[in-house]
Amino acid sequence: MEKITLEAVEACLKSLEITYELSQAQALVTFCETLLKWNATYNLTTITDASSVLTLHVADSLTLVPKVKEFASAAKRVLDVGSGGGLPVVPLAVMRPDLSVSAVDTVKKKAVFLRQAGVMCRLRNFTVYNDRVEKLSLSPFDVITSRAFASLKDMTSWTEHLLAENGVWLAMKGKLTEDEMAGLDRQKYDVTTVPLSVPGAEVERHLVVIRRRESCSEE
Repeated sequence: MEKITLEAVEACLKSLEITYELSQAQALVTFCETLLKWNATYNLTTITDASSVLTLHVADSLTLVPKVKEFASAAKRVLDVGSGGGLPVVPLAVMRPDLSVSAVDTVKKKAVFLRQAGVMCRLRNFTVYNDRVEKLSLSPFDVITSRAFASLKDMTSWTEHLLAENGVWLAMKGKLTEDEMAGLDRQKYDVTTVPLSVPGAEVERHLVVIRRRESCSEE
């Protein structure tokens, strides 16, 4: 079986200009190996070869890391919704040990995998919830992230109660459609789209940055 090398992970991190410790690069290798191993039984992703997992999943997820710092520099708590195979939440937790990172998924087997991934990567800042996100009752989060989750309208609606007053949603998307963007109430939200460049992949990726308008957050 093809393996993901430490050198390949380090090259990815350097391409994205992400500062890292050797232990973090090693943890990303461990995550890739864990994902590939569990995928054989749990069908966590349709991508099954190692090089594509690194490029289309891990490298793609790592593009979020500098954006969290850019759009939420003071953030302390992050929630990822529909976390599934641990993307982008596990790479984010690996690269930002200063953050308290939580993941939520409704599917039990995926929650089990997420917990195992946290153990294998020795994450002390990572918590997993097996529940519907709209039913969660937790302290507010500074950032709520998602990747290939739901429509922007549903994501904001289902997680509104979990976002801090001055918090931000960061939604990772592929090609954006007019219908999906139109689903957001622009009188309620400020919306910015940022193109993402994934090292080694010619794919269309965007980050949708959503904040409540001040008049709405004060209501």
